[in-house]
Amino acid sequence: MSIISTDISKAVTILSNDELVAIPTETVYGLAGNIFSEKAIKRIFETKKRPFFNPLIVHIPSVELLPTIVRYIPEKAQLLADAFWPGPVTLVLPKNSNIPDLITAGKDTVAVRIPNHPVALELLNALNFPLAAPSANPFGSISPTTAQHVNDYFKNDIKMVLEGGPCERGIESTIIGFNGDEPIIYRLGSTSIEAIEAIVGPIEIKNKKEIAPDAPGMLDRHYAPKTETILVDNLSEAIKNHSDKRIGILAINTSSEHEAIAFQIILSEATDLQEAASKLYDALHQLDKQDLDLIIAERFPDVGLGKSINDRLQRATVKA
Repeated sequence: MSIISTDISKAVTILSNDELVAIPTETVYGLAGNIFSEKAIKRIFETKKRPFFNPLIVHIPSVELLPTIVRYIPEKAQLLADAFWPGPVTLVLPKNSNIPDLITAGKDTVAVRIPNHPVALELLNALNFPLAAPSANPFGSISPTTAQHVNDYFKNDIKMVLEGGPCERGIESTIIGFNGDEPIIYRLGSTSIEAIEAIVGPIEIKNKKEIAPDAPGMLDRHYAPKTETILVDNLSEAIKNHSDKRIGILAINTSSEHEAIAFQIILSEATDLQEAASKLYDALHQLDKQDLDLIIAERFPDVGLGKSINDRLQRATVKA
């Protein structure tokens, strides 16, 4: 049974009735609900099996609505919003008192962004409330970048997946918090550190926190296939070391030949980091369906979006 639809008016009705709709964004598909509906927000956590200590991101359609969500906007936050919104940058700012604690895991800050996707923006503009929308996958699993990924996860648990095509950016937004007025990266993502530093100068990275995380995506194990996965610098050596297993390969730009390899995916023959990022999660979904003993992923150059891809692969390889 498919629950995939392009009917935005139907999505509006479902969301207005405190139910959930999976929505497309440029990063990944999100499991969306009305931020002011306790029923809807609890349902997000329950459907994902997500711990309540992990805060959600609020999605709005325009920067004019930001003051209705947050009480203070540091100068550098405004610069980042002006530079990257709509787009894959999330800002963690002091919240207004009307923002429920359930959204923010009891913190006095709230994560907010404007997605850069025409379907998401049309939907948000048709609603009279913002949406909380963490990735539309069971907690810790591979994030979804197609409507079918979501349907495979949740067809019996939600009423609708709003079709918006494959996600263009392919990995989650970069999350930026503030210590006073100084920005800190809490989660590496689809906007590179270099692009952010071009706007606000050198920036600290603080992207791991197991207890009471400041933002989503800070836990050690996340974005993970069911199949055991390892991240390596030398593919050929790793293949030899595991030649007794049925292996899947996730490579940057070159295929490998070995009888132990049952399935392999090359992310970008041109070593285009944006292309690789856009294909990353879909490749992991494909590999996870191949009845493999092991997925071997090749580490990317640690520059630009390569840092973000490596971050996702590193968290995918942490054992449960």
